[in-house]
Amino acid sequence: MKHRCPICKTATDSDLHSAFPFCSERCRLLDLGAWASEKYVVSDPVFDEAELDELDRDADARRTPDEPDDTIH
Repeated sequence: MKHRCPICKTATDSDLHSAFPFCSERCRLLDLGAWASEKYVVSDPVFDEAELDELDRDADARRTPDEPDDTIH
């Protein structure tokens, strides 16, 4: 698989580079350091909790009395 190193943008190939998707161990460690120093963050959830609660209530309202509840308790 061909790709570009996320750190330095050098072309990489999964068949040739053992550090794939990075081009080298140096770039792999730079990326790890960025995560460790919190330069990268995981984005906020797509749905907020209030919206998920509303979706759950809507689903409960549509459920028939004899339909099993698939909620994990």
